[in-house]
Amino acid sequence: MKLINEYKANPKKLILPVLVAALLVLLGLSPNFTKPYATIMLGTIMMYIILSLSWNMFSGATGYVSLATAAFFGVGVYVSAFFGSSLSLPLLMLMGGIFSFVIAFLVGAVTLRLRGVYFTIFTLGIVKLLEQLMLYLEITFNKTRGRFVVSYTFTEVFYWLFILMILVILLSVFIKRTRFGLALKCIAEGEDAAMHIGIGSTMVKILAFAISSFAMGAAGAAMATRWTYIDPYIAFSTNLSFLPVLMVIFGGGRHVFGPLIGAVVFAYIQELLITDFPYVYMLAFGVIMIVSIIFMPNGIVGVIENIVGRIKKAKGGRKNADP
Repeated sequence: MKLINEYKANPKKLILPVLVAALLVLLGLSPNFTKPYATIMLGTIMMYIILSLSWNMFSGATGYVSLATAAFFGVGVYVSAFFGSSLSLPLLMLMGGIFSFVIAFLVGAVTLRLRGVYFTIFTLGIVKLLEQLMLYLEITFNKTRGRFVVSYTFTEVFYWLFILMILVILLSVFIKRTRFGLALKCIAEGEDAAMHIGIGSTMVKILAFAISSFAMGAAGAAMATRWTYIDPYIAFSTNLSFLPVLMVIFGGGRHVFGPLIGAVVFAYIQELLITDFPYVYMLAFGVIMIVSIIFMPNGIVGVIENIVGRIKKAKGGRKNADP
């Protein structure tokens, strides 16, 4: 009701949601009029959008930099590997999300009493721990390093990722407007002060960490069915821990649309660089990020806000100057 009243008071606020809705409808219809390669590419972009928004849901909101994205994504990948022959894709995604949620809750209960770089290092350690644990189990019991996964059509995976992406976008918007989201913001601005005013910071952080991991695991379960073959190094690739962070920085983490824009642009740049410059694409990523941090500290969304603010300021100055 509050949201409806906001739009009634200022109808111009409807422009962006309507534009986003139109783009989502167009995206949902795209497999009907695009080539299979485009469907695959769009599915990859949606995966990065899900991972970036999920990462920002916790780390962007609290200021705790997590590098555990690859861990929860990999859990979802192995859920598909183990249960793919007996469960449908949506059930695999649901199970991947639940497993990731439970693991994140347990990990968060232990690690979210740490702060700063200690927490970041620990979360990266979780990725390597799960990677080596799965490698040991595969070699010891399966006698091979990896395994095959039951595959689904690219179009089917696309639509389930599309549904998951919309749910994550809606959840990100919803959390920002709740008391839970306000508690996360208070933690980012001053955790000790937040605790003094009665916010149970540890439990709030654990819940946010676990909620954000659910979509990561679900996305991993869906993507595994596209790869056909997986092993621990594929499932727990550290690139999947670092790239969502870079995408959020590039797009801007203060608004929901920042990670979305950053993921779209970065994923497309990645595809172009891997195709045309496979040996230097990570170097190019590094240069892009250095330039972004120096000249766009608040990301692309921050640049847009500055431009819009200057235009409004200029218009206001002209009105005041008119007799």
